[in-house]
Amino acid sequence: MAEPSKAIRVEIYDRVYQLRSEAGESYTRRLAQSVDTVMRSIAEKTQTYDSLRLAVLAALHFADECERSRQRYETLSAAVAEKSLAFRDALQRAADPPGGAGGFE
Repeated sequence: MAEPSKAIRVEIYDRVYQLRSEAGESYTRRLAQSVDTVMRSIAEKTQTYDSLRLAVLAALHFADECERSRQRYETLSAAVAEKSLAFRDALQRAADPPGGAGGFE
């Protein structure tokens, strides 16, 4: 049976949250710090201090990062697939030279 996750106390934009995560304390704290940093950056740039509005803008920021990463992954994945096929074809041509048996008859 899985052990229950431990409560992790984090502070995001001057508010304390008790979180439970199976991802681990260090990782959860890094995520919370990232959210806090983005919210503070947005507050400074927009002169907006409403925490709900900042949280929504931070969520949009992270959603944009996620979407850009997904698109980059798809682009790289397609390039790897294309290169893999080209490499496979090159290996097949090298293994099966014209005239068979390495060109000797």
